[in-house]
Amino acid sequence: MITTTTLDNGVRIVTQKIDYMHTVTTGIWVANGTRHEAPADNGVAHFIEHLLFKGTKRRTAHQITREIDSMGGILNAFTGHEYVCYYAKVLSKFLPRAADLLSDIFLNSTFPADEIERERKVVLQEIKMRDDAPEEFIHDQFHKNFWRGQLLGMPVLGNEHTITNLSRDSILSHKNSRYRPQDIIIAAAGNVSHDELVGILAPLFCGLSSDWQPDLSDSFSPPEKFVNLIEREMEQTLICLGTRSLPFDHKERYALFLLTTILGGGMSSRLFQEVREKRGLAYSVYSYVLSHADSGALVVYAGTEKKQCLEVLEIAQAEMSRLVSEAVPQDELDAAREQLKGKTLMSLESSDSLMTRLAKNEIYQQIQQPIEDVIAKYDAVSVEDVQRVSQQIMKSEFLHLEAMGQVSELGLTTDLLKV
Repeated sequence: MITTTTLDNGVRIVTQKIDYMHTVTTGIWVANGTRHEAPADNGVAHFIEHLLFKGTKRRTAHQITREIDSMGGILNAFTGHEYVCYYAKVLSKFLPRAADLLSDIFLNSTFPADEIERERKVVLQEIKMRDDAPEEFIHDQFHKNFWRGQLLGMPVLGNEHTITNLSRDSILSHKNSRYRPQDIIIAAAGNVSHDELVGILAPLFCGLSSDWQPDLSDSFSPPEKFVNLIEREMEQTLICLGTRSLPFDHKERYALFLLTTILGGGMSSRLFQEVREKRGLAYSVYSYVLSHADSGALVVYAGTEKKQCLEVLEIAQAEMSRLVSEAVPQDELDAAREQLKGKTLMSLESSDSLMTRLAKNEIYQQIQQPIEDVIAKYDAVSVEDVQRVSQQIMKSEFLHLEAMGQVSELGLTTDLLKV
C-alpha cells in the first residue's frame, strides 16, 4: 500500500509498505540537480552530496559511518541532472535510527572548512577517474554535447576549474536556496510504518523554507545534426549514436521503451544479433534511453576496432531505419514486451528500486502510478505504436554522433548520418 503525507511547507513523505520484506530503504530526494546550477558553480550539487557525510552538529564523519555499519546497513547518495538523493537501507527494526541519521546529515551538516578542502581533492580525482574511463567518458560527452549550450548539458561532476573555485559560501548558499521544501520528497519502501516515519520526520522538516525560484528559461532546444570526434590512443573505437527522444512522463514512453529493447536492449535484440552474433564486430553493443522532464535521447553504443567503425555505424543506422520503415513483427514485439514486464515486476522485489520508483513518480508525474497500470500500458502497445514513435524520433536531422579513439582519419562527418 502506498501512502502519502504532504507537510504544510510542501515536503512530501511517501511510503510503500511491503510486509514480507526484512528491509526498509529510505531516501531523501531533492528535485534539483545539475541543470539548476549556475554555470560558474557547475558541480556544486554533486559536491554538496559528498559533503553531507562529513559531519553534523551531533556526529563526526567517522561516527556517521560507524553508526550505519553498526546496523549492517547501507548509506549512500547520488546526483543527477534533475535531482539528488540521500538514502539508507537497513533492517526494518533499525528504521528509527536510520531515519534519525539520514535526517541529521541532510539538515544539520556543518561543512567544516578542512573537510571541504579534503573532499575537493576527492571530487577532482573522481573527475580524472571519469576522464580515464573511456566508456564512461564518451557517455558523459554525449550528454554534454547533445544538450550543448543548455544548462541540462552541464556535467554532473563539474570540471576542474569550477570545483577548484567553489567557495564554502557558494556551497552553503546553493544548499540553503535549492533545497526547497516543495522540491523535497522523502520516500521509503519495505517493511515500513508510514505513521511512524511521519512521526519521526515531520517535526524535523516542517520548518524548512526557501524563496529561490528556478530559471524558467531553461527549456529544451531541439538539437541539430552533430558529430564530435575525440582523438585518443586506444585499442578500440567507441561510438555513441543518438537521436531526439521523449520526456520522462510522455504518454508514448511505453512504445519508446519497447522499440529501444527491440533495437538493442538485450542479447536477442537486433543490434546484438547483427553486430556481435552474426558479424563479430563488437563485444559490447546496446541501446538505452535518457529521459528528462522536458526532453530525452535514444542512444546506441558500441565498442569496435577502428577499421570496423564505419560498418558498425552503418548497421546501427540501418536498424534504426528499419524500425522507421517496417512494422515490427508481432512475435518480436511480444517477446520485448514480456522482457520489460518481467524486469519491471522483478524490480519490485528490491526495497531500493521501490523507493526510487516512489520518488521519481513524485518528481516527474506528481502521482503514484499503480504497477498494474504500468503493465497494462505495456500490454496496450501495438506494432503501429512502435513504428509511429520510431518515425517521430528517428530522423536524420536529429542524429548526434560521439566517436572516440583514433578517429581523425575515418571521415566521420554529418554527411554519414542518415536514417
